[in-house]
Amino acid sequence: MLANKLILGDNLDILKGMDDETVDLIYLDPPFFSNRDYEVIWGDEGEVRSFQDRWSGGIEHYIAWLKERVIEMHRILKSTGSIFLHCDWHADAYIRMLILDKIFGTRNFVNNIVWNYSGWNKKLKLGFEKRHDTIFFYSKSSKCTFNGYNTPWEDKTDYIKTRKQKVFTDDKGEEYVLSDGGKGSRVKRYIKDAMSYGSPVDDVWCFDKLNNSSKERIGYPTQKPEALLERIISSASNEGDVVLDPFVGGGTTIAVADRMNRKWIGIDQSVAAIRVSDLRLKKQRGPLDLYEPYDLILRTHNHNVLRAMDAFEFETMIIERFGGTANLKQRSDFGIDGKMPDNTPIQVKRSDAVGRNVIDNFLSAVRRSDEQLFEKNKAEKKPVGYIIAFSFNRGAIEEAARLKNRNIIVELKKVGDIIHLGNPPQVTLTASEIDCHKYAFEATAKSEVGIEFFSWDFKHNPEDGFKADIYLDKEGKQVRKLVPGEHQIAVEATDKCGLDGMDKIELNVKDKIEHS
Repeated sequence: MLANKLILGDNLDILKGMDDETVDLIYLDPPFFSNRDYEVIWGDEGEVRSFQDRWSGGIEHYIAWLKERVIEMHRILKSTGSIFLHCDWHADAYIRMLILDKIFGTRNFVNNIVWNYSGWNKKLKLGFEKRHDTIFFYSKSSKCTFNGYNTPWEDKTDYIKTRKQKVFTDDKGEEYVLSDGGKGSRVKRYIKDAMSYGSPVDDVWCFDKLNNSSKERIGYPTQKPEALLERIISSASNEGDVVLDPFVGGGTTIAVADRMNRKWIGIDQSVAAIRVSDLRLKKQRGPLDLYEPYDLILRTHNHNVLRAMDAFEFETMIIERFGGTANLKQRSDFGIDGKMPDNTPIQVKRSDAVGRNVIDNFLSAVRRSDEQLFEKNKAEKKPVGYIIAFSFNRGAIEEAARLKNRNIIVELKKVGDIIHLGNPPQVTLTASEIDCHKYAFEATAKSEVGIEFFSWDFKHNPEDGFKADIYLDKEGKQVRKLVPGEHQIAVEATDKCGLDGMDKIELNVKDKIEHS
């Protein structure tokens, strides 16, 4: 599986489909075990189903649910890879002893990282306030990638105060302190060198949780600060490495990995989690042509997008989903676009109402490419080839039936039989002025499956694409006060399958001139 990918689905199924030793770093922040029937953050159906399954049998079921996923994560990690598992006090002891120690081995335990944060807790009748999470750091082997991490000193005064040592000056006017050199010796440590090197980080990390006014805030309740992931990704991977987050949530891991020139894979069962992460990436990326594209993989494919795809990309995608391998040459292929594992030919037509002439030409190509295989499949009454298209006309269907009566089976497969097709929402945006320069915006959308949420771009520029100001709006209503001038506002509606549609309007807000 090539990165970069955002994948909607059960992470266990997707992890099982990944090749051995292909990932360099895994960070996971699975749902915490907090003795509830289930927790709902995004509120969509996929998340609720996942949480109900996770909670169906108490702590033992929770550990079993998580363990089978971590087993797959261990398999796909490279020998130089590592895992950072984020949890809290509800199940941290169980997770360490019954999952991580069992799968990775106690010898590969690296750190029990304490993430300390400030906050307001209810006054406890007994005990101290709980103000930290645990992040377990395990390596796949002793060859684990680790770069270390130093935090820069704010200024010279801060460094000197922390060292609690007298400052000396040498003959060249350079400042230094005397540090312990071992066995009672003292060595000079020059302040300018220490300032450039920074202070080594220990296993207690102090980052505040995001508050409601944070610029990073996207509306995800358990969103982690980017600084936390920057430290993990910087210390345990290198540029070009693959970073995996199997519980992508608000998308912090992949957003940071993308910015730090890592490849990445993000997985989640929630439509909202995947689409909000998609919007977050688009927001931070800037001009589209400066970045590598990434794949947004949903369970349902946008019918219109498939028709507009590059022809070879479409062929490759649909053949692989059918279980075959695409022909990479694209030339001198006798009209054959791919083959099944037994080498039976496949042809793809990105069109409707495919006719009899396509079958005639394909049959000739099949014979020319491998006459022996053709005769073998015919004798065994197996398909001699497959044609994939959006639809077939009556002539093609009748010809396929006629050939079958002669034991020549050309199997006609509709695209919709291989992948689930859907139409995107049809969106309408209206605006009305309710006060001086103050506008009420309302979005409505028609969908075959229902709308999950709306997102808003109040400074829309078509050349830059959709850049969300508001990621998750369940009602499709916003009120904004606009400054005089030209404004272009866009809204996207995301349906329950993850497909999106957009509408936009232009407003010319004029200065109000009052006459006495």
